[in-house]
Amino acid sequence: MDGIARVTLITGAASGIGAALARRLAAPRVGIVLHSGGSTAESRSRLDGVIAACRELGAQCLITHGNLMEAGHGELAVRAAIDHFGRLDQLVHCAGHVDKTPIGELTRGGLDRSIALMPGALLELATAALPALASSGAGRIVAVSSFIAHKFEPRTLAPASAIAKAAMETLVRCLALSLANQDITVNAVVPGFTRKDAGKAGTLSAQGWIEAAARTPTGRLNETEEVAAAIQFLLSAEARQITGALLPIDGGLTLG
Repeated sequence: MDGIARVTLITGAASGIGAALARRLAAPRVGIVLHSGGSTAESRSRLDGVIAACRELGAQCLITHGNLMEAGHGELAVRAAIDHFGRLDQLVHCAGHVDKTPIGELTRGGLDRSIALMPGALLELATAALPALASSGAGRIVAVSSFIAHKFEPRTLAPASAIAKAAMETLVRCLALSLANQDITVNAVVPGFTRKDAGKAGTLSAQGWIEAAARTPTGRLNETEEVAAAIQFLLSAEARQITGALLPIDGGLTLG
């Protein structure tokens, strides 16, 4: 598409870090592909709000839907981006979930779903996007991991999600080494406790969020904008020598 200088595909774009990133990147001559797996009226309404905000800032937007746990949907999202804009420069995989099913109750199927959504979808997205990212000359891939892959304690243990996030971090490093000679950087951010969007339920109770802030050395939760700002930097030209990094954004939570 003529006049577009950069195109970014963001999964999990209807809320949280993905939505915050879309708003930060939005500008004239920027194309943003917002992918959502949500099918509820609430999810659609949130995504509509993100799109409206991005368009108000001058960005051109495309929506894609699909369950990234199912093979093929990541490739379809990449193809839609390229077909619409004629290019794809950046890929950010924010989609994920927290499954706190305990060991003894967690099934092979449950683990497979988390693996499919996080490292599985990242691999599919990156593989499908590789030719476009390589031709960009400044291809970028960023994955959103979590502190739960690094800090293990009974209160926050989520085995399936922790395993999937850890696998995704390993995939990030494999991709980084494999794609470095094609001017593609691959990194992950590792957020700590991050405040949910207003009105969106989280895995913790109201008291649980207060306690989470108190357990963080800085004494507060992450804001989604703070995580999005770090991702924006990793997408920038200034970060071209950063690849294979796992960047903690956790207020010191994983220091001890």
